[in-house]
Amino acid sequence: FWAAVLLVLVLCLNFFLIRLAPGDPAVTIAGEMGGASPELLASIREQYGLNQSLFNQFVAYFGKVLHGDLGVSNIYRMNVPITQIVAEKAPVSMMMGGMALCISLLLGLPMGAAMARGKGKWFDKIGTGFVVLVQAVPSAVYYLVIQLYGTQIPGFPLPMLFRMDNPLSWILPTFSLAIGNIAYYAMWLRRFMVDESNKDYVMLARAKGVSSKKIMSGHVFRNAFVPLVQYLPTSFLITLMGSIYVESLYSVPGMGGLLVDVIQRQDNTVVQALVLIYAAISILGLLIGDILMAVVDPRISLNKKEGAR
Repeated sequence: FWAAVLLVLVLCLNFFLIRLAPGDPAVTIAGEMGGASPELLASIREQYGLNQSLFNQFVAYFGKVLHGDLGVSNIYRMNVPITQIVAEKAPVSMMMGGMALCISLLLGLPMGAAMARGKGKWFDKIGTGFVVLVQAVPSAVYYLVIQLYGTQIPGFPLPMLFRMDNPLSWILPTFSLAIGNIAYYAMWLRRFMVDESNKDYVMLARAKGVSSKKIMSGHVFRNAFVPLVQYLPTSFLITLMGSIYVESLYSVPGMGGLLVDVIQRQDNTVVQALVLIYAAISILGLLIGDILMAVVDPRISLNKKEGAR
């Protein structure tokens, strides 16, 4: 229920903030057509409903969204449905985001578990240094470092030569997307596993002679993974929608690059639709995360107030 309410609030804010921004959308559209005569401006306002009151425009837009109609592009690809544009761009971001997330899980979870097992030892110190470095340095900085040194490796294409059919051109942007989540998963899994290892049931298992390896893998890791589960859907869905900076940096023809392009061209209808899509995905990720926590851990109940977030 609250996810639905929040989505409606985002839709309202998104619509009114864009409509109240400086500038006349009709003038921008007319400029793309090569003229700005009063007759042309009047025709554009009539065609796109800009001559109606703001409230009537919102009611019309809200009704279209409920029927899955996000409108058409006014500048980026004139009169092309936004759903069609998104359908062309989304698969690229989904493929790259899916690979980045797999890399994050395959490297981040084992890294966090190994750091927790060897707390205070050399691997834990190296891993902690990596996590602190990634968290402290702005992502734009290490994106540029990866691009600068990665493209000097023999055989790697230049950043501007990204191609769908060239596997090498996928490596640097995919790794750039993955590196932040690797540090994130490693950091939180280590923290949760260290917390779990100090609990009474672990001490009891050790007193009974259960091996440390079995305790860590069979009990500590499983219980520590439960609070981490709620973040997986959000990071999964957001990663699938692509990174605005990474896709622009490597000229990846995905959703992130599309958002930058339409903002620069002031195609407000597409910007409005993309912001709504990203918001819906974030809210959906949080909702699925809460449900997954209850599924993974039977002790958590969604219909009780105790321990509610």
